[in-house]
Amino acid sequence: MKDYYKTLGIEKNASQDDIKKAFRKLAHEHHPDKNKNDPTSSQKFKEASEAYSTLSDESKRKQYDMFGSQGPQGSGFNGGQGGYGGAGGFQGAQGFGGFDFSGFQNGGGFNFSQGGVEFDLGDIFGEFFSGGKRRPKKGASISIDVELSFKDSIFGIERDVTVNNEKLSVKIPSGIENGQGLRVSGKGEEGQGGRGDLIVRVWVKDHQTLRKEGLNLVMELPIKLSLALTGGVVEIDTLDGKIDLKIPQGTSHGEILRIRGKGVPYESSGGIFGTGGKRGDLLIVTHVIMPKKLSREAQRLIDGLKAEGI
Repeated sequence: MKDYYKTLGIEKNASQDDIKKAFRKLAHEHHPDKNKNDPTSSQKFKEASEAYSTLSDESKRKQYDMFGSQGPQGSGFNGGQGGYGGAGGFQGAQGFGGFDFSGFQNGGGFNFSQGGVEFDLGDIFGEFFSGGKRRPKKGASISIDVELSFKDSIFGIERDVTVNNEKLSVKIPSGIENGQGLRVSGKGEEGQGGRGDLIVRVWVKDHQTLRKEGLNLVMELPIKLSLALTGGVVEIDTLDGKIDLKIPQGTSHGEILRIRGKGVPYESSGGIFGTGGKRGDLLIVTHVIMPKKLSREAQRLIDGLKAEGI
């Protein structure tokens, strides 16, 4: 049975930070691109990667502590994840333990998160592909807040913002959620590896009568009992302006009336919002208002309805 703790040179009660540090050290020491003519070093790198992929995941670690490296079903923890393809590199996009190393040689770098541990694998391996020099880091990201009306959040809008004395036009897509962030690449702080990003955090004001539910808009509409019984037409305000809404005869309390194509614009193919010409629906939820007092005439009429079994 493989001893993953021994492979990384740590104790069984090691913290996630200890596990990450141990893997960093072994990865720097035994990476195949630094030891192309040393098969022993390549094997140690593979073993360290396998150990890290298990111990850095709390769920896998618990199973390993209980059942060992073969796992509860005897199939191990890293089956089907691909493997090392010799001193030349990795097979496919998946490396040891499910790591995707495909972007390293392009200098891309990316964040990796597993088992609550998040760090930049490019920071670990960057020196292997840059002549032993660590790749310069990008500048810090800048975050700003933008407040939108409910209507603008539904239809989308372009807003001008100023960052580092630079005026930018930010396109906010239709249907954006309250608190959602938009990333504008290369508009953050300067750094040795280039500028960071701008994060535009969008906050949406509440609407008096409408709320958003997915691609639909929802309105709560109070109607009088007489209108619910006999039906009729009422004028309502939508984001497209005023429209006449037909209330069917015998409308119940809580009934939903649907107006198609008056909801959130969307692109059905998954492209950019607002470009497909398609929209969700407007849903009107009826609330029948019951009178608290009845006049003599109203009482007489109600008694007549009761006599008819209504």
